[in-house]
Amino acid sequence: MTETPRRRALMLINPNARRGSDSLDPVISRLEAGGIDVQVERFHTPGEVSADIERRRHDADLVIVCGGDGTINSAAKGIMATGLPMGIMPMGTANDLARTLDIPDNLLAAADIILAGKTRQIDLGEVNGHPFFNVASMGLGASLANSLSREAKRRWGKLGYALAAAKVLLKARPFSATIINRSGTVDVRSMQIAVGNGRHYGGGTVVQADAAIDDGHLDLYSLEHDNVLRLLLLMGAFRKGTHGAWEEVRTDKCVEFDIRTKRPMPINTDGDLVTFTPAHFIIRPSAITVFA
Repeated sequence: MTETPRRRALMLINPNARRGSDSLDPVISRLEAGGIDVQVERFHTPGEVSADIERRRHDADLVIVCGGDGTINSAAKGIMATGLPMGIMPMGTANDLARTLDIPDNLLAAADIILAGKTRQIDLGEVNGHPFFNVASMGLGASLANSLSREAKRRWGKLGYALAAAKVLLKARPFSATIINRSGTVDVRSMQIAVGNGRHYGGGTVVQADAAIDDGHLDLYSLEHDNVLRLLLLMGAFRKGTHGAWEEVRTDKCVEFDIRTKRPMPINTDGDLVTFTPAHFIIRPSAITVFA
């Protein structure tokens, strides 16, 4: 009887993630008992992650990323370049990619998904060369990312998102933008423009009711109303992804978008500010293999 060969995993841990101090010893023991040898590396700057994956590509059969959405985002280029399958240990605050993929917060249960070996091909969004799994946004989302400190996320968790969002909403003002895609050009006055690749963002908000991370296109919405009370009424629809039914919300689907503003505006991808308008968005279909 032929013995099943053991697999080699490169486990990358972000100690600055909200649950970055949690012990992963039980997870490692579970993986090794299931036939996966684990090499652990901790990092402190996002720029190390993809470079480390590419450097170690011949020493690993899979990569396990331990952290939140920002940590997983920092691994995207390395995962795409090497073609290695990615396992996820949800250890951040929002864990929206894990939610989209139905990966549980319980780390031993997440390890069992990796051990089961079932994989899924998912899309990757890109804006000005920067990857994103969940959403890239400007306006409210970028202001929220700028105002929510690492310390607040670690201390308050999802409540921190809600408190910061309330402060941002009270100070928000609309901006002018031009949205361009294959069907034409439109000028808008918007509080937020978001371009989604996955389904969830912002701690469980839904990009669009029918959005999926493997549907081969991007979902855009533009929030075109500056009445704060009206925006608050919209929040329930955003949690369900039904906001496209409201007249204040413009929605669109495409494989490519360009967004231009009069002045450069910061863009938030998966919780971090990484670039500015003018912005060019594209979809990379089936770019990443994940255990899910």
